[in-house]
Amino acid sequence: MSRKTDYTEWEYPTVNVLHDQALVEEFIEGIGKNIFIMTPSFPYVFIGKLVEVIEDQAVVDVKVTSISELENRQWYIHIHQIEVFYIQQKGQPRIPELRDDY
Repeated sequence: MSRKTDYTEWEYPTVNVLHDQALVEEFIEGIGKNIFIMTPSFPYVFIGKLVEVIEDQAVVDVKVTSISELENRQWYIHIHQIEVFYIQQKGQPRIPELRDDY
């Protein structure tokens, strides 16, 4: 998507297109790392490893979510539906392991 101005023949991407591209790139750079995701819809929270990005879908090997029956499987999460995310980086705070099997 691009917009044409009346003043020039140049085409340029809109701010929303740039934002969406940058967001997808952030996820692509995070492939192989641990990730924490919050969404506005059920099951709301995902913690696992980001294994792939397909177009604008993050593929997450989910280890922890709000319903234990939905854990230990891959979820395809639409990147633009994510409200909050944290991709664990070396030297930064770690995502805690949330387990109730102690």
